[in-house]
Amino acid sequence: MEEIAIRAEEICKVYKLYNRPTERLLDALGLIRKNRFQEHMALDHVSFEVKKGETVGIIGTNGSGKSTILKIITGVLNPTKGNITVEGRISALLELGAGFNMEYTGIENVYLNGMMMGFSREEMDERLEGILSFADIGNFVNQPCKTYSSGMFVRLAFAVAINIDPEILIVDEALSVGDVFFQAKCYKKFEDFKAQGKTILFVSHDISSVAKYCDRVILLNKGNKLSEGEPKETIELYKKVLLKQEQNIKSGQVLGKAESSQAAWKSNYVLNSGVNEYGTGEAEIIDFALIDEYGSYTNCIQKGTSFTIKSKVAFHKKIIDPIFTYTFKTVSGTSVTGTNTMYENAGIGTADQGEIYVATFCQNMDLQGGEYLLSLSCTGYVGGEFRAYHRLYDICSVTVISDKNTVGFFDMNSKTTVERIQ
Repeated sequence: MEEIAIRAEEICKVYKLYNRPTERLLDALGLIRKNRFQEHMALDHVSFEVKKGETVGIIGTNGSGKSTILKIITGVLNPTKGNITVEGRISALLELGAGFNMEYTGIENVYLNGMMMGFSREEMDERLEGILSFADIGNFVNQPCKTYSSGMFVRLAFAVAINIDPEILIVDEALSVGDVFFQAKCYKKFEDFKAQGKTILFVSHDISSVAKYCDRVILLNKGNKLSEGEPKETIELYKKVLLKQEQNIKSGQVLGKAESSQAAWKSNYVLNSGVNEYGTGEAEIIDFALIDEYGSYTNCIQKGTSFTIKSKVAFHKKIIDPIFTYTFKTVSGTSVTGTNTMYENAGIGTADQGEIYVATFCQNMDLQGGEYLLSLSCTGYVGGEFRAYHRLYDICSVTVISDKNTVGFFDMNSKTTVERIQ
């Protein structure tokens, strides 16, 4: 009989959402009525098992409950209902460096974290050389962590977590830390763990890594376990969920076709409530859309496929040579790519007051898999000076689905061959 490393039984996690911070305090004191807060079911009766020596992936859209279930397994959170059983010492790559004291040196934090994990000083002495070699931050290990760059900090935190010889490794997107060379080292360590028969629970948006390393995959969607099984089959289902076709699985119907909807385009997306919006007001972006290769409204685009961005602009004053733009940024704020009607030689001349125009950008998606933010604007030049009529920065997120990523932000789509010449 195969031994079980992790068993989750009917796990539920409910969060209370309050309108004001004072209501949270009053509820803690038992002085608030239930109708003064809303309940959000982050996990709804989720059950699964992970066998010892198995590598299991957990995938799902943002808000599906992936990180919540990992925090419950590691003891960071308590479930509202259900039971978790864990057999073996865990090393969790979740919030790297969460236990670090920024006033301590790197060396001091290595020993501090080791003791928090249950190791003696002598045991940490034996592991110290491997940790420092893996982190590779030089003499900075003897400096306070508050002097570190963000890159050095996560390298050291990762090195501590990965070099304590755990029986169970839990990873939440942590393999993408540092530069490309450090990432390669992280993946090599990950492969070593798998070869040693360690139990691994792996959460990632990098579908190619999930397919490569995992024996089984669990798909979560809106707090529910939607599916569990072979990586290829579960990933294909995940793609349908991302493309907002999960209902098609049962109904066989194609939903959300752009040409059939009379509602505002933007009603099909979750909009950023904290969008950075400004401009002179002479023009206004009144609607926008992302449309996939099937003609469906979605903010999830399969890498390598065609997609369309539409921006609908109403003009409140006469404007000469307006420029319609879009930009993709990383979640950390780095502009990755974008274009506008001036670059594309698609100017409209003069837009009169009361007119409405739609700019349509059609292209292939060659960005790497991951999360991005979409920004739109209508700008122009008046008397040689730049003018922003209306800008919507980070209006919504865009998920790029990929089963093959390369280095950097873009895939060069290389046709690659290797031949023996001797």
